[in-house]
Amino acid sequence: MEKIQLPASDVKITPITFGAWAIGGWFWGGSEEKESVKAIEAAVANGMTSIDTAPVYGFGQSEEFVAKAIKGKREKVELLTKFGLVWDRKSKHLHYEKTFDNQGNPISLYRLATKENVIRECEDCLRRLGTDYIDLFQQHWPDNFTPVDETMEALEILKTQGKIRAAGVSNYSMQEMKKAENYFTLSANQVPYSMVNRTIEKELVPYCLENNKAIIAYSPLQRGVLTGKITTNYQFSDGDHRPGTPFFKEPNLTRINTFLDKIRPYAESQNVTLAQLVLKWTLLQPGISCVLAGARNEKQVLENMKANEVVLSESDLNQITLQLNQLKLEP
Repeated sequence: MEKIQLPASDVKITPITFGAWAIGGWFWGGSEEKESVKAIEAAVANGMTSIDTAPVYGFGQSEEFVAKAIKGKREKVELLTKFGLVWDRKSKHLHYEKTFDNQGNPISLYRLATKENVIRECEDCLRRLGTDYIDLFQQHWPDNFTPVDETMEALEILKTQGKIRAAGVSNYSMQEMKKAENYFTLSANQVPYSMVNRTIEKELVPYCLENNKAIIAYSPLQRGVLTGKITTNYQFSDGDHRPGTPFFKEPNLTRINTFLDKIRPYAESQNVTLAQLVLKWTLLQPGISCVLAGARNEKQVLENMKANEVVLSESDLNQITLQLNQLKLEP
């Protein structure tokens, strides 16, 4: 898999990157360590060497699983992790109230991007990941109570120290990116983007194209609903929050599956899955540098990687997008 270079850095990542949210278990109904580690090992062995994780994914579990999987082969992988969401202390910016950690303990999440916290979290990430540097360190969400120049100063310090090779943000608007750029040269913005969630196309994509910023798209399969496998009688695990989100509710679920049936022939003509077709369509959209593809096991990893082999002509892309533009979803 040919890598793409992140702007303002010498970091190169795979265009399809291993998304390690699900293996953290939180919000996904748990996860199994052995299968998770094998999944990451399979990704690295087959050329998907970039791994995106975060402390809050399982409250350290995802990063710890990644560390076990890459032990002895750190030089072969690119580690992308995050900072700015804390659960063991409070801030003025409440992010998510009353959730539960993997042991069932009630907790709340807070956004915190002070200079002290950014540096502290970097050290924690390095320890959990078993490494002495992070390839891309990303602010998970904006913190409205910390001046952005303070956050960017911390990133500059960490980069100067060699603890991070590049830095970026996540879930930043165009205006927030422009403000941050006054203090630090960002490499990327990781944002939600999928066939059914295209809000970034209006402002953020044009800005990133004009200013040479990478867009890392997360949830390109919209947490699985764009695989075509989530039907009305699908059985979700306990603790899985997806059934309560708009894309998994009716009438949206039925409408999405109807749309997927319309584009299914494009997948069948190449003997690929709907998920592989959707991932490739997403990757080919203007401004999208990389898509994150989550996986819980080796089989899912190999399926995700095959998306890079899908061939879509300009005519195919236009026809799929035409069908997509006719899809109407309820908020």
